[in-house]
Order: sequence, then structure tokens, then C-alpha cells
Amino acid sequence: MRTALSIAGSDSSGGAGILADIKTMTMHGVFAMTAITALTAQNTTGVRSILESTPEFLGQQLDAVFEDIRPDAVKIGMVSSPALIRVIAEKLAQYRAEHVVVDPVLVATSGSALAADGAPALLRELLFPLAQVVTPNIPEAEAFSGMTIRSRADMERAAEAIGSACGCAVLCKGGHSVSDASDVLWENGVLTWFEGRRIDNPNTHGTGCTLSSAIASNLAKGCDLKTAIERAKTDLSGALAAMLDLGHGSGPMNHMFALGEDNGN
Repeated sequence: MRTALSIAGSDSSGGAGILADIKTMTMHGVFAMTAITALTAQNTTGVRSILESTPEFLGQQLDAVFEDIRPDAVKIGMVSSPALIRVIAEKLAQYRAEHVVVDPVLVATSGSALAADGAPALLRELLFPLAQVVTPNIPEAEAFSGMTIRSRADMERAAEAIGSACGCAVLCKGGHSVSDASDVLWENGVLTWFEGRRIDNPNTHGTGCTLSSAIASNLAKGCDLKTAIERAKTDLSGALAAMLDLGHGSGPMNHMFALGEDNGN
């Protein structure tokens, strides 16, 4: 069985972060492992409190995983402080981690800030160069590129700017755009669009976590990057289109579990 490691925060409501990643990886037939960067008290309406792991403890979690069950892919989500970013970068380089997917989470779907001052710049400097692909949404792509994004052409330019500067592929996600939910991948100078339609579903808590961990799962199973993204996007769109509501609000992977979906892997 292929393995994947999620390095992220824990969402107490179960719809995002580590909880979404575990569900997603399990649904994709991959053995999920975790290194928790922070505990959060949150739900679909907001983040009430964050309790960070110490850098030392996060490092011990990463050592424990890599020394015993080497992950075939790594997904990095919420990392709220520069000290934790430095530990992750050091350990990934030490163990020569492969198929690293960075979802640079700066703000929760609810609008709550999840990264301290200095963290975004250090993410770009230390973690992006270790990544096979980085998956920013439009506000995040604006922050990391210094550009304003109002069109598909702007998305292309921002993805190229980030990827060229950091030496990684970049999937700029269009979910925050006005007209559609299409994403663009910049990889080694080549732009590829993954077309999508906007689905009017209020249960979007955890969609970014779900997509990035699905990409990591597919990479762990040996897919090339474009195939990994295409399959992940298809699965996420199917979950959102199902329109199930498990309470006040719920993440897309909760919908997959309720449906009992099986992607055939």
C-alpha cells in the first residue's frame, strides 16, 4: 500500500486540515500519516483558537514517520509560524522527501487568518523550492506573486512568476474567480488548464485541503502531475455536486464518505 504524509493543522470540526487529509487519502486507497503543526478550535464559521506544536515536537513527529514508514508523497497545509516552517524544510531536505505538495494556507475558508507575520515569505523561500507542486488559490497567488488577479491571463502570469522564481510547478486555483472554477498549472514553462464549472454549494469548508491531499495521494500511487490533478479535481467536483449537508456546514470529503463513493483504486 502506498503511503502519504500530511503536515498540517487539526480542524476540530473535521472538515479541513489533518482530518480532511486523512479522509481524502483513505478514500484514495493510500495509507495516511500525520505530523500536526497546530491544534485549532474551529468550525465552518471561524477559528476560535490555535495551539501550535513546538518546533521540537514537530521535528520529532517527522523523524518518527520518516525513520519507520517512508511516505511516497507529502502534503503540507497550515503552517502558522516561521519556526515550524524551518523545521519542516530541514526535515524534508534531510530525508529527501519526494512528491511534495504545498497548499500554502494563509486564511481559512471562514476568513480567519492562519499564518503569522513572516510565515508567507518563509513558505515561499524554504518550502516552495522543495515542492513538486504548490496549490495557491487566487488570494494566495496574489500574495506570493505580488500581482493582482482579475482574469485567466492574470492567473497564468502569477503561476509562471511563482514557479519560475521558486523552481516548482504551480497550480493556481480559480475557485475565487468571478465566472468559473477552472485551474491553471504552470510546469516547466508549460501552461495547462483544468476546466471546471462553479457549483453553488455552501459546504466548501476544506476544499483546498481535500484537493491538495488528493493530488498527493495520486502522486503517491505513481501518477504524473497532470493526471494526479485531473483525478483530484474530478473527485472534488463530484463531492461538491452531491450537495449533501451533514449539519450547519461540512467539508467535501464528508460528502464522499456519506455517499460511500469509490474511485476504483
